[in-house]
Order: sequence, then C-alpha cells, then structure tokens
Amino acid sequence: MEWYIKTFGELSNEELYAILKLRVEVFVVEQDCPYPELDDYDQASVHYFLKVNNEIAANVRIVPAGTKYSEASIGRVVVNPTFRGCGYGQEIMRKAIDYTATVLAEPRIKIQGQEYLERFYTELGFKKISESYLEDGIPHIDMIWERG
Repeated sequence: MEWYIKTFGELSNEELYAILKLRVEVFVVEQDCPYPELDDYDQASVHYFLKVNNEIAANVRIVPAGTKYSEASIGRVVVNPTFRGCGYGQEIMRKAIDYTATVLAEPRIKIQGQEYLERFYTELGFKKISESYLEDGIPHIDMIWERG
C-alpha cells in the first residue's frame, strides 16, 4: 500500500491510464452516466492516489484555486470497487484536505458532490452552500470546507 501525489506531468503513462480507466469505469459505466470525463482540468491538477498491490485503490484530483473555481477544489473522488469498505474514501479525502490546506496553503476548498454523499462530506468538515441541482442527470450539491 503506497500513497502518491503527482502533478499531471509527473504521472507515468501507466498511472494516467489506470486513473482514467477507473474514473470511466465508476463515473460513466457503473453510474450509467455518459458525460465527458476528460474535461481539461487534469493537466492543472495534483493527482493524489493510493496503490494497493500495484492497482489504483483510490484517487482524487486537487484543482488549484482560480482554475475551476476561485477556491481550490477536490474532485473526481473515486474508490475502486474492489477496495470499497476499507475506509480509503475517507482516508484519501482527509489526506487531500490536509495537502490542500497545508502544502497549497488554501483556506477554502470547494467541492461539487453527489447529493447522496452529503453526510460523507459533512463528516469531513464541508458545509452545503447550494440547493440540489442536476449535473449530468445526477443530483449534486456544492459544499465548502474552511480552515477552522
């Protein structure tokens, strides 16, 4: 089990392929949601991921402030179905929040989360800042984390 933090340019071809493959498997295929997964934010982002037995177990991308939103953002939060139930979702989010707040020195983090995960994100310190809305046919809400 090993954690990695890499910019887009630091990702190997194999790592990039594995991350994109996992995201498509979960967000497009599993959730039956055809949408443009490749949105041109990966290149500016920091990719935080966990490998277990050389397989991507969990992944998030940290989008710098001023790129997608005025605040920094954590998105494309995904846990490989093989590794669900191991706590990796919470663990990677805690690590990503810590990295964003300390290394990037960002006081606020904005996320666009699927509405059914509101409790998950609330437990991590995020507060809901929008009403529910449909994004690619799935109910979402905007949430903010602020250094306290």
